[in-house]
Amino acid sequence: MLLGADLVKEVAVLEAAYDDAAGVTAAFDLNLLHRLNREAGADFDLAGFAHRAVWNSALERVEMHLAALRPQVVHLAGRSFRFAEGETIHTESSHKYRPEGLESLARAAGWRATVMWSDPRRLFSVWLLEG
Repeated sequence: MLLGADLVKEVAVLEAAYDDAAGVTAAFDLNLLHRLNREAGADFDLAGFAHRAVWNSALERVEMHLAALRPQVVHLAGRSFRFAEGETIHTESSHKYRPEGLESLARAAGWRATVMWSDPRRLFSVWLLEG
């Protein structure tokens, strides 16, 4: 099996990737609320939420959140959900790996890592795993 895995890297690099200046990731994240409005009859005010990307060092992952910019009530599936200002909806976790951690994870799943390729800066890796 070939497996691509993003590697742990400097926080500044991760923040630039997941909270990009062009707002691409923010638009992708906010699209979740747009789809809930369109497909599930919710009434999220998209302007009432902002994208936040947070590095969780303990779990070695970037977490994407949509943070309420003000107190608000959202209706979905016959229920009301209250959001306080600053309260977040955790929308995604993007895990990063250290080579030894990924090898251990593969081994626990019954795979053996035979080769790892990486770019010169060790930002991303591709693994050949054998079962």
